[in-house]
Amino acid sequence: MTTVPVSAGLKNWLLLIMLGVIWGASFMGSKFALTGLSPLWVAALRILIGAVALTILVYSLGRRLPDLKGKTGKKIWVHALGMAVFTNALPFTLLSWGQIYVTSSFAGITMAVVPLLVLPLAYFLVPGDMMGWQKVIGFIIGFTGTVVLIGLDAFQITGGDLVPIARLACVMAACSYAIGSIITRLCPPTSAMGFAAAGLILAATIIVPIALMVEGVPNTAPVPAMLGVTFLGLFTTAFATIILVTIINSAGPSFLSLVNYQVPIWAVVFGVGLLGETLPSQFLYALGLIISGVAISQTQFKRL
Repeated sequence: MTTVPVSAGLKNWLLLIMLGVIWGASFMGSKFALTGLSPLWVAALRILIGAVALTILVYSLGRRLPDLKGKTGKKIWVHALGMAVFTNALPFTLLSWGQIYVTSSFAGITMAVVPLLVLPLAYFLVPGDMMGWQKVIGFIIGFTGTVVLIGLDAFQITGGDLVPIARLACVMAACSYAIGSIITRLCPPTSAMGFAAAGLILAATIIVPIALMVEGVPNTAPVPAMLGVTFLGLFTTAFATIILVTIINSAGPSFLSLVNYQVPIWAVVFGVGLLGETLPSQFLYALGLIISGVAISQTQFKRL
């Protein structure tokens, strides 16, 4: 089981719950944003708003972006570029497109797959990371839940129905997040907040020009869409990063990992409770398998 520091304290538990709520609500925010903006512009504006807000916060708190000088500084920025692509630009675009065809609840549930996908990636890419039997069993159970979630029809590309492909796109976004997690883990020590801001700045310089070239300047969007994309940029990206860094500094990354159990649950609460989405029993079974797989993979059993 994930080791929770004894000194986590009430403050960190409240921050962890807040972070889970904010990230869980991001899928509902995307639904509002998509009422007046294209998926590409939802991703681009979310990143741009988040980059500006977080950069301002970094400097207002007396911190800085990573230094470009020296071999280590350049290496940090290379990792920031990887984060820009795999943690921001690519998954935000895939999720925005996918949510045209699937519910916000479904998109949120797919995020439970991220810690499972990290397991094999860490084994092959992170020096010293071991793949014990409990991780293998947990991965198999979680992978079974993922197949149940997206359905076997997602692998059968047909001309008419894009829902199966949209489901697959959401899972591919989870794969992208997992890759981004490994890139971040392999980055040399640096300020987490400055590193996150650097990643968002690089992501904005990539995706905004692409959005302009592909779709041109967006038309004036209705108020719900603008509120949705502003919420995504300010709260689920910039403000959430502040909470994330605070938790890591105070209670450690192991405690932070508990948020993985919360996000899909809050996504379902907002999707079903506020958006009136229906939740097929298939999704609940899948969520149960995925969370069980994550729990088993993070459990440390003692030999008798």
